[in-house]
Amino acid sequence: MAPLSEPERLAAYKDALANWRFEGYVRFELTETAYAWIKRELSNLSLKEIARLMHEHVEAGGEIDEVPETRPQWADYEFHHDLRFTIQDTPIYVETRLHYSRPFIADGSTIIVVNIHAP
Repeated sequence: MAPLSEPERLAAYKDALANWRFEGYVRFELTETAYAWIKRELSNLSLKEIARLMHEHVEAGGEIDEVPETRPQWADYEFHHDLRFTIQDTPIYVETRLHYSRPFIADGSTIIVVNIHAP
Protein backbone atom coordinates (compact mmCIF):
# COMPACT_ATOMS: atom_id res chain seq x y z
CA MET A 1 0.00 0.00 0.00
CA ALA A 2 1.37 3.38 -1.02
CA PRO A 3 0.02 6.91 -0.88
CA LEU A 4 -1.79 8.18 -3.95
CA SER A 5 0.88 10.38 -5.52
CA GLU A 6 0.30 10.22 -9.29
CA PRO A 7 -0.57 13.89 -10.03
CA GLU A 8 -3.51 13.34 -12.37
CA ARG A 9 -5.26 10.70 -10.20
CA LEU A 10 -4.61 12.77 -7.07
CA ALA A 11 -6.12 15.88 -8.71
CA ALA A 12 -9.14 13.86 -9.85
CA TYR A 13 -9.68 12.35 -6.40
CA LYS A 14 -9.45 15.71 -4.64
CA ASP A 15 -11.70 17.29 -7.27
CA ALA A 16 -14.45 14.71 -6.72
CA LEU A 17 -14.25 15.12 -2.94
CA ALA A 18 -14.31 18.91 -3.24
CA ASN A 19 -17.72 18.54 -4.91
CA TRP A 20 -19.16 16.50 -2.02
CA ARG A 21 -22.07 18.97 -1.69
CA PHE A 22 -23.38 18.18 -5.15
CA GLU A 23 -25.29 15.10 -6.23
CA GLY A 24 -23.29 12.37 -7.95
CA TYR A 25 -19.70 13.31 -7.17
CA VAL A 26 -19.39 11.07 -4.10
CA ARG A 27 -21.75 8.10 -4.36
CA PHE A 28 -22.27 5.36 -1.81
CA GLU A 29 -22.78 1.78 -2.97
CA LEU A 30 -22.50 0.00 0.36
CA THR A 31 -23.53 -3.41 1.60
CA GLU A 32 -26.23 -3.78 4.22
CA THR A 33 -23.44 -4.68 6.64
CA ALA A 34 -21.71 -1.33 6.02
CA TYR A 35 -24.98 0.60 6.42
CA ALA A 36 -25.63 -1.23 9.70
CA TRP A 37 -22.10 -0.39 10.89
CA ILE A 38 -22.67 3.31 10.14
CA LYS A 39 -25.97 3.25 11.99
CA ARG A 40 -24.48 1.46 15.00
CA GLU A 41 -21.03 3.06 15.24
CA LEU A 42 -21.59 6.55 13.82
CA SER A 43 -25.03 7.34 15.26
CA ASN A 44 -26.58 6.93 11.82
CA LEU A 45 -24.57 9.85 10.41
CA SER A 46 -25.80 10.91 6.98
CA LEU A 47 -23.83 9.82 3.92
CA LYS A 48 -23.50 13.45 2.84
CA GLU A 49 -21.91 14.24 6.21
CA ILE A 50 -19.50 11.33 5.78
CA ALA A 51 -18.58 12.69 2.32
CA ARG A 52 -17.92 16.10 3.87
CA LEU A 53 -15.69 14.56 6.53
CA MET A 54 -13.79 12.58 3.88
CA HIS A 55 -13.17 15.85 2.02
CA GLU A 56 -12.02 17.63 5.20
CA HIS A 57 -9.68 14.73 6.04
CA VAL A 58 -8.00 14.88 2.62
CA GLU A 59 -7.88 18.69 2.57
CA ALA A 60 -6.13 18.64 5.95
CA GLY A 61 -3.40 16.44 4.47
CA GLY A 62 -4.85 13.04 5.32
CA GLU A 63 -3.34 10.23 3.32
CA ILE A 64 -5.12 8.51 0.46
CA ASP A 65 -3.79 4.98 0.08
CA GLU A 66 -3.67 3.63 -3.46
CA VAL A 67 -3.92 -0.14 -3.67
CA PRO A 68 -3.49 -2.14 -6.89
CA GLU A 69 -6.74 -4.01 -7.41
CA THR A 70 -6.29 -7.79 -7.50
CA ARG A 71 -9.77 -9.06 -6.59
CA PRO A 72 -11.46 -10.70 -9.59
CA GLN A 73 -14.82 -8.99 -8.98
CA TRP A 74 -13.10 -5.59 -9.33
CA ALA A 75 -10.93 -6.48 -12.35
CA ASP A 76 -12.22 -3.42 -14.26
CA TYR A 77 -10.32 -1.16 -11.84
CA GLU A 78 -6.57 -0.72 -11.76
CA PHE A 79 -6.67 0.61 -8.16
CA HIS A 80 -8.91 1.22 -5.21
CA HIS A 81 -8.28 4.06 -2.78
CA ASP A 82 -8.55 3.88 0.99
CA LEU A 83 -8.97 6.53 3.66
CA ARG A 84 -8.37 5.92 7.35
CA PHE A 85 -9.44 8.57 9.82
CA THR A 86 -11.66 9.17 12.84
CA ILE A 87 -15.30 10.22 13.04
CA GLN A 88 -16.92 10.85 16.43
CA ASP A 89 -13.86 9.30 18.12
CA THR A 90 -14.40 6.14 16.05
CA PRO A 91 -11.58 5.01 13.73
CA ILE A 92 -12.92 4.19 10.28
CA TYR A 93 -11.72 2.65 7.04
CA VAL A 94 -13.30 3.86 3.79
CA GLU A 95 -12.73 1.97 0.53
CA THR A 96 -13.41 3.91 -2.66
CA ARG A 97 -13.27 3.64 -6.44
CA LEU A 98 -12.22 6.66 -8.52
CA HIS A 99 -13.76 7.40 -11.92
CA TYR A 100 -12.10 10.09 -14.04
CA SER A 101 -11.07 10.83 -17.61
CA ARG A 102 -7.64 11.48 -19.00
CA PRO A 103 -6.70 14.18 -19.38
CA PHE A 104 -8.11 15.31 -16.05
CA ILE A 105 -11.12 17.62 -16.41
CA ALA A 106 -12.25 19.72 -13.43
CA ASP A 107 -15.65 18.64 -12.11
CA GLY A 108 -15.48 15.47 -14.21
CA SER A 109 -14.44 12.98 -11.54
CA THR A 110 -16.53 10.84 -9.22
CA ILE A 111 -15.85 8.61 -6.26
CA ILE A 112 -17.86 5.55 -5.33
CA VAL A 113 -17.64 4.57 -1.67
CA VAL A 114 -17.92 0.78 -1.58
CA ASN A 115 -17.13 -0.04 2.04
CA ILE A 116 -16.95 1.58 5.48
CA HIS A 117 -16.01 -0.23 8.65
CA ALA A 118 -13.55 -0.30 11.53
CA PRO A 119 -9.91 -0.55 10.39
